[in-house]
Amino acid sequence: MGNESQTAVGPDTDSIELVGDEIVENVARAALFAALVGASAYVSFPNPLAPTVPVTLQVLAVFLAGIFLGPVWGAASLALYLVAGAAGAPVFAGGNAGLGVLLGPTGGYLWSYPVAAAAIGLVVHGTGSLRNVAETTVVQLVAAMIVGTAIIYAFGIVQLWLVTPYGFVGAIVAGAAAFVPFEAVKIAAAVAIVRSDVVAAG
Repeated sequence: MGNESQTAVGPDTDSIELVGDEIVENVARAALFAALVGASAYVSFPNPLAPTVPVTLQVLAVFLAGIFLGPVWGAASLALYLVAGAAGAPVFAGGNAGLGVLLGPTGGYLWSYPVAAAAIGLVVHGTGSLRNVAETTVVQLVAAMIVGTAIIYAFGIVQLWLVTPYGFVGAIVAGAAAFVPFEAVKIAAAVAIVRSDVVAAG
């Protein structure tokens, strides 16, 4: 009877440990990508066509978070990033921090990051378990990032329109059209990173 009892408990205990390990790993990966987004904010330079909104590598990191973490943990990673920045960590563009940045002209882009990462993750992985990115086609990757970019632009344009004197059309030009060439380069870079990771894993 004693042996039977131990045998019955064992599988449940193992399952709990496996679930716990998986959560810890996902939290660690989310924190890593949040840090990556924060670090990429320091690579920043002005866009001559839109001086209010700088060009950074943050969007590239958002792309990668959605692709590698999926919709749930990709969004969680970017939410963690926003919380850290709002709390005072210098992780926004130019080393800035605080709620003032989130409520300022460029805040819409920041608010969009968790939503964009979730959308990218959904296009790449669907609603089930995470897929192996090696199974993802280039067309699917590009489509996912175009969807993510559209979300980022939508949030960014609306807040830029609301808190600056640009006007709606001006916000579209300054907040989206001026950045299309840069986003195309980031999409290409993300595809190259994903494919190189697949090759390395193989």
